[in-house]
Amino acid sequence: MPSVRDLRDRIRSLKNTQQITKAMKQVAAAKIRRADALQKQSRPYADAIGAMLRDLIANVGSVDHPFMKPGREGAPGAVILMTADKGLAGSFNANLIRAAENHARENQNLAFYAIGIKSRNALRRQSGETLQFWPLAQGDMFAVAHELAERVSDDFVNGRISSLTLVAPKLVNMMTQRPEIRQLLPITAGDEKPEASGAVEFEPSPEFVLGRLLPKYLEFTLYSAMLETNASFYAAQLVAMSNATDNAKKLIDENTIEMNKARQASITKEILEIVGGAEAMAG
Repeated sequence: MPSVRDLRDRIRSLKNTQQITKAMKQVAAAKIRRADALQKQSRPYADAIGAMLRDLIANVGSVDHPFMKPGREGAPGAVILMTADKGLAGSFNANLIRAAENHARENQNLAFYAIGIKSRNALRRQSGETLQFWPLAQGDMFAVAHELAERVSDDFVNGRISSLTLVAPKLVNMMTQRPEIRQLLPITAGDEKPEASGAVEFEPSPEFVLGRLLPKYLEFTLYSAMLETNASFYAAQLVAMSNATDNAKKLIDENTIEMNKARQASITKEILEIVGGAEAMAG
């Protein structure tokens, strides 16, 4: 059985850990509000641009845009792996990395774009080439999304990659974040399920507007995914730190009971030694 001093040191260490996890829980709770608010503010624009894209695809006769054509044959497929910059969020980052690894096993000849420091570190162990890395939440997130969209668009149009797939979390609710795999390029009419709308007119032409809209659609899709990844990370961290705080309290209670038992046993032993010594002197 550990000594009273060992148990007391263990309890002190657990209390220090509990203070850290409680502070991180409060920070995550504060940041998730802003991250979730930004994500919800972006949804009306995402819905509008998606509806406009469906109307355009339904109204054009033939689409002459690189984004809606198959990529160059023989070029590697590209994967954007989007994770957080930091850990201490349970299995959040590990689940995303595992989803990307499973996708890589099913599809050969892949290259990667890394979003998030955890993604970059994980891709160092992958066989595919990492084309470029961006942190998730350092600096202007929209500027990062714009730079990423320009890079992947240039690589796809010039035949350096044949397709583009996004691996990012889907924020189901505060307790659940699931990895989601989506193909972004090439865009096909079947992906959007177009339904022609007779009340919509496009000037100067649907083809012209579509050519301007598709790059914006890709850029905002990536920006929305980054916002959702950031919100999902703080939600996962909030849950993880809450569980860690509760576990620390449970361990403190268990070790306190053990310490009291050890201290009581020590006192009992000392009393027995005193009584035994007194009886020996009396005999």
